[in-house]
Amino acid sequence: MVSTDHSTQASNALNGKTLAFVGCGVMAEAIISILLERGIVTRSQIRGSEPIDTRRNELEASLCIDLTHDNAEAIKESDIVLLTIKPQSLEMVMQQLSGKLQPHQVVVSIIPGATIERMTTGLQHDRIVRSMPNTPSQIGSGVTAWIPSSSVDEESREAVATILGTMGTAVQLDSESAIDMATAISGSGPAYVFLMLEAMTDAGVHLGFPRPVAQQLVEETMLGAILYARQSGKHPAELRNMVTTPGGTTASALKTLEQGGFRTVVNDAIWSAFHRAVELGIVSKNGK
Repeated sequence: MVSTDHSTQASNALNGKTLAFVGCGVMAEAIISILLERGIVTRSQIRGSEPIDTRRNELEASLCIDLTHDNAEAIKESDIVLLTIKPQSLEMVMQQLSGKLQPHQVVVSIIPGATIERMTTGLQHDRIVRSMPNTPSQIGSGVTAWIPSSSVDEESREAVATILGTMGTAVQLDSESAIDMATAISGSGPAYVFLMLEAMTDAGVHLGFPRPVAQQLVEETMLGAILYARQSGKHPAELRNMVTTPGGTTASALKTLEQGGFRTVVNDAIWSAFHRAVELGIVSKNGK
């Protein structure tokens, strides 16, 4: 169903290609910074647009790249156009760019709920990639699900995979409907982890730990558990059994979690996120 890129692909996929970022918010800044830090592209290969003067001046100074306030100007002579804008700005941006994209240009969207069909119609352009990065992508440790339209050729797909791979792991899906599933798992997933982190930290404080100590214990435990699970290659149930001594403290805690419907609540939460993602996609398709 998917192909996965666990590391940044060779920079030669972007050799000679120019990237244009439409909207230079936090995510755009993160992608640009990582691309430059890893030497995947040079500053001369990057351009972008940002309507807020103070923000534009700040990024020009910190990243040493050329930015403009004009979206149409930013995409001129670029090979890959990244729409790194907020969902509420999409309609306006599509109006500004409609009919101005060249046949060879590929548009990469990180906008939640914006379907390929909607962007194809709004931009009058058929070389579209829809992607869904998550919050840890901002530090190069995230996961991004993506799907290209059928018009995107293999060379362009490799270039897009390289860009998205800089943010952590890039997973190419085989159907656009799977983007909604990925949104519920990896897109919204960090929030579930943060909630668990918060709850366990609060419990530690209730036990008597100072909050910084409780949070450190929880953070290192969660991080270590994930790394151990990945390295072991064992099924989560097997790992859980390894930690659980009959009649012990872990067994008591797990019993309480099961009695509280932990698995059911997690499952229901993810299904709720999935259905909401579908709803947002329908709204997006109708242009509302």
